[in-house]
Amino acid sequence: MNYKGIPYRTEWVEYPDIAPLSKKLGINPTSQNEDGSPAYTLPAIHDPSTGTYIADSIVIAEYLEKTYPDTPSVFPNGTIGLQKAFGPSFFKAINAAWPFILPYVSSKLNPRSDEYFRRTREIAYGKKLEDVVPTGNTRTEEWKKLGKGLETIQSYLVSTDDKGPYMLGDTISWSDLLLFSFLYWFKIIWGEDSAEWKDVASWNGGRWEAHLNALNKYSTVV
Repeated sequence: MNYKGIPYRTEWVEYPDIAPLSKKLGINPTSQNEDGSPAYTLPAIHDPSTGTYIADSIVIAEYLEKTYPDTPSVFPNGTIGLQKAFGPSFFKAINAAWPFILPYVSSKLNPRSDEYFRRTREIAYGKKLEDVVPTGNTRTEEWKKLGKGLETIQSYLVSTDDKGPYMLGDTISWSDLLLFSFLYWFKIIWGEDSAEWKDVASWNGGRWEAHLNALNKYSTVV
């Protein structure tokens, strides 16, 4: 929304309220839980100009492209298929990050969301949230996996470094914004002065911190 320059207002929703509110507003589930029940997630938007309620980042992006074609495109030059293919590859690349970051998310949440987040994640992992973070040699090996995952993303980006720092060279696209959003999340959750963020920021010649700095002007939440 910031990149496209579309005016908006944010309404924050606590974790346990996401599903009830989505059902009330007629917002479709974005996936399924392990038991087959519908899963409702954020972000979601309501466009008062069309009356549309919609969830899931990539679906929202496609909707905004079609509804507001005169705004900067996040799928420039007909690259929507390639942009959508980047998502699964990216999430696979950062999969090792979850045990390192999820326990720290809890400390950033309001009490109701914290209780829900902690309870559901502890059920999923079968252990206390604090015990999810790897230790010893396991920590070392799992952290290396995250580094290797980001090296894979680096290999995509470096292909167009002669034209610019983004996936398409000098043109910002969906892939860059997706990458930015998770790097920004890492930095906020771990903390700018944490060993984890300092490590990530130093990898691949400082590319990840440079990527944040390049797109930081779009990070403000209205």
